[in-house]
Amino acid sequence: MYTGRVTGTVVASIKEPHLANIPLLAVKVLENGKEGATIVAADSTRQAGPDDFVYLIGSKEAAKMFRQDLCPVDAAIVGFIDSYNEAL
Repeated sequence: MYTGRVTGTVVASIKEPHLANIPLLAVKVLENGKEGATIVAADSTRQAGPDDFVYLIGSKEAAKMFRQDLCPVDAAIVGFIDSYNEAL
């Protein structure tokens, strides 16, 4: 599990059928209070938006969040962080 900040949305002209109706968001990963790489994460909450602090899961656990076989997801947003104490 890791944390990040949503920076925007990702628009795909063609999506894998398992990802239909699942929003894709750009997320800056937070490591030791500093922003790291930007990744694309599927939003299992369907409520995250820009500047939200979220926590994510990766690998096959992320794919299992959507309860479909072989869903092509490497990262999934699973919750919100109410406050973040480290200075960014």
